[in-house]
Amino acid sequence: MSTQRLRLVLLIGLAALVLGVASTFAVAAVAPGTRSAGPAAPIRPYPYAPQSCEVPALPGTVVNVTLTDMPGSMMGPGMMMAPGMMMGPGMMGPGMMGPGMMGPGPGGRYGHVAPNQAYPWAGMRMMSILIDPTTVRAGEVSFRVLNTGLWIHELTVLPLGAGENLGQRRIGTNNQVDESASLGHVEASCGADEGDGIPPGAAGWTTITLKPGRYELICNIAGHYWAGMYTELTVTG
Repeated sequence: MSTQRLRLVLLIGLAALVLGVASTFAVAAVAPGTRSAGPAAPIRPYPYAPQSCEVPALPGTVVNVTLTDMPGSMMGPGMMMAPGMMMGPGMMGPGMMGPGMMGPGPGGRYGHVAPNQAYPWAGMRMMSILIDPTTVRAGEVSFRVLNTGLWIHELTVLPLGAGENLGQRRIGTNNQVDESASLGHVEASCGADEGDGIPPGAAGWTTITLKPGRYELICNIAGHYWAGMYTELTVTG
């Protein structure tokens, strides 16, 4: 092997080592406050500082809601998907994750937030909504919502009609479901009702009146419903 070729091999090896160490530190840094900005963006500080909120006493029956996501759902081009690493173009190209699986790009109601928060891997249940209790009596119901995940989330309450199944709503071209029938939202950070989304560590709340029936609680930020952010609340008479 010539000296020039040996030098090239050594340089490539050194570059791979540096890249590996850098990616290790990047993954270790994924925590509230520092995380991947999502598809097609490098690692950078999360734009919303982790918050903690003091939720006031809420009227009626209180449903505790936890919005969460798995650390593995944070993969993006700046982390485990950098070209030449685990999820480079050879794996994420049209053959693997084309329009049939990924769908259109993010947008819609949370457009000013969604480009950094949209979740592109549908159907993997890497995000979830947990509630306690799962059954309440009809009347005044308050939702106390805490985001324990790494991504910004929100809560939307939708009725489930006869014959409708949990997690089966049609996804629109904006990667969101139709929420025109919504009965309430928890989107404000450390506040009630609508807002710009609940960042990691923050809480929000709302109080609505529910009739007997089945209700689907979802996160409707682009792609999050696909990722598994839905659960069912039963309201009895």
